[in-house]
Amino acid sequence: MQNLKFLLAICILSGLSFTAAGQRRTKISDSEDAYKTFTSVGLTTNTNSGILGGAVFRQSSAISGKLFGKDQYQYLAVELVNVKHPKELAQQDFVTGARLVYGKQNYLFVLRPEYGREITLFNRHEDEGISISGILAAGPSIGIEKPYMIQYQTADGRVVTQPFDPIKHTSSSQSTGIVGAGSFFQGFGQSKIVPGIHVKAALSFELSAFRENVTGIEIGFLTEAFTRKVQIMAYAENRSFYTSGFISLYFGSKKR
Repeated sequence: MQNLKFLLAICILSGLSFTAAGQRRTKISDSEDAYKTFTSVGLTTNTNSGILGGAVFRQSSAISGKLFGKDQYQYLAVELVNVKHPKELAQQDFVTGARLVYGKQNYLFVLRPEYGREITLFNRHEDEGISISGILAAGPSIGIEKPYMIQYQTADGRVVTQPFDPIKHTSSSQSTGIVGAGSFFQGFGQSKIVPGIHVKAALSFELSAFRENVTGIEIGFLTEAFTRKVQIMAYAENRSFYTSGFISLYFGSKKR
């Protein structure tokens, strides 16, 4: 809910910026056309993740011809994000201080290569205002289903680290039980690949103050489908189809 409110606030602010830019925009002399390639990296958050959802690399390259009378670019991007289940709730043991998401079976990391088109809607006038463009892109989704590792105390008092098993790890005996979460870096060797596809639509607002630099925000919506349900939580309904709103903050450079 907090992420959704954050998205709405950014959209409102962006809309106000859009209006202000439109009011002061004059006929552009196409000075921005001198820049043919825009390369940037950034951080992203979405309604299916925490505050920090992942990282993104994006590149736009000018192509000949116009689309609907607007300049167009070839849009390439690669995203790596963490997708969470809405039922995830971290708990802390008041005795040991250990944190645990009880019932979590797997992390879901998604690698998203993307290809599409970016169309300039409003261009900058020299170093003033903002540049606004629309983006439509699609590509494969490579889901990485990584086991959620826990620390489990066996009957003989040993503490072992193993993937959470909803059948095995249900004992309430004082001699056995879950004592905490394992290391995040454990279990990658047991990961499974879940293929899928995704489509996204977005608006990009370039806010940079220097001509050779790129700083901006990309706001949009994404739809994603996998070939099977991803088992994130053991005691909740899991899905194969996801939708989300997202915000990406990016920075980089331009080349002529």
